Amino acid sequence: MTALVFGFLFLGIAASLAGFILTQADRAREEGQYEAALRIAEAGVAYYRWRLAHFPNDLTDGTGHPGPYEHEFRDPETGTVGTFSLAIEGTQFCNQRTSLAIVATGWTHSNPDVRRAVRVTLARPTVAEYTYLLNSNVWAGSDRRIYGPYHSNGGIRMDGTNFSVVTSAQQQWWCTASFGCSRRGEWKPGIFGAGANAHLWQFPVASFDFNSLTLDLVALRQAVQEGGGIYLPPRGKGYHLQFQPDGSVRISEVQQVQWVWAYDMNRGWHRSNEIIRRERFLGTQRIPSSCPVLYAEGDVWLEGVVSGKVSVVAARPEHSSDPSIWLQGSLTYTQSSSHDGLAAIAEGNVLIPLRSPNTMTLQGVFLAQRGWFGRKHYASFFLPYSLRPFVFRDTLTLQGSVVSNGRVGTKWSCGGSFCSGYRERVNAYDRQLVVHPPPLLPSVREEYEVLEWREVAPAR
Repeated sequence: MTALVFGFLFLGIAASLAGFILTQADRAREEGQYEAALRIAEAGVAYYRWRLAHFPNDLTDGTGHPGPYEHEFRDPETGTVGTFSLAIEGTQFCNQRTSLAIVATGWTHSNPDVRRAVRVTLARPTVAEYTYLLNSNVWAGSDRRIYGPYHSNGGIRMDGTNFSVVTSAQQQWWCTASFGCSRRGEWKPGIFGAGANAHLWQFPVASFDFNSLTLDLVALRQAVQEGGGIYLPPRGKGYHLQFQPDGSVRISEVQQVQWVWAYDMNRGWHRSNEIIRRERFLGTQRIPSSCPVLYAEGDVWLEGVVSGKVSVVAARPEHSSDPSIWLQGSLTYTQSSSHDGLAAIAEGNVLIPLRSPNTMTLQGVFLAQRGWFGRKHYASFFLPYSLRPFVFRDTLTLQGSVVSNGRVGTKWSCGGSFCSGYRERVNAYDRQLVVHPPPLLPSVREEYEVLEWREVAPAR
């Protein structure tokens, strides 16, 4: 009886142990297949990135038919391991592709019921990757707080606080009195100043080719006209555009402008034609979703609340003058900010005029192709009494990117004292503009890159 009791106990323990081992083995095998399914799905994304490098406009995997598209995944040693399936969709504006999304689903042949999928957004990186992208020497004042990558091909004096990398293409540069150095000038490192987080400063780095940003304005105009965008021909002094939260824009012809004395680094003191005196309302238009671009052949005064992805271009390719964009009021997004975005592209300057809000918010990408971004210097003794309060402004918040060929500046110092512009300035990085840029925004590299990766539920 004792032998039988202990025999049964031993058999029970052995059976339990064998069951546990088999269960653990099955679980380990399933976990391996679960991980392998993800790797196979990622292999599908890698395959299509390779295909885009050779056929950049192909979204049908060479078939000319809608997907999904299945391919076997082979291991050089063990042969066929599993299969990945690709669903591809592209985003295009004005008949030009801006980005594409790939949903890749992978599974092993040994357990096809275990599937995993990833959704990857691919696009050519645009200038929205930078908070500031500059082609000249620059001075960031002590009041500046900068969130996001900051690059200049020139030297940088950084007295502000940067929370991301600051890069300069210069090993050293000749710093003059206009940058707070001695009157005679002196050599300074590529980046110097009293700003915090100097461990994020990097110089010299490779210079950015601003010539690659030169837009083909004639081709851009043709894309807008043929793609169903809003084309505004030369008219009066230009156009006043006011974005509406419902996705429309109020368009007025500017018929007369008032000049004021202003100073900038390129022209010195001059008459600046920037205050709208008379305008004629032309109508309200719904911004077309297939080509949400407004192309104006002349200066543009811009303000309002942007809904959706919109680009504004002020250019006149066949004319000797370079039109500018005047940021007359705040430019903000609707509450669904993840789906909104603005690009303001000027052949000349992108400027904040004298009559601007005391507290101003600018959201978007602001690109001055041949000119500069900023606010001119105004002096009270040169202005009518009614305009003198606008010389000094309080706060400018910029969420997005500034791309400027010339030196930027929104605050002026006279003899070391604040004498014009915005007293406090905050620059924030907008990741949504990187992943989902506004239409026809210039790219900084030609290759498609992964801008967003996330795992999603697999389709059955």
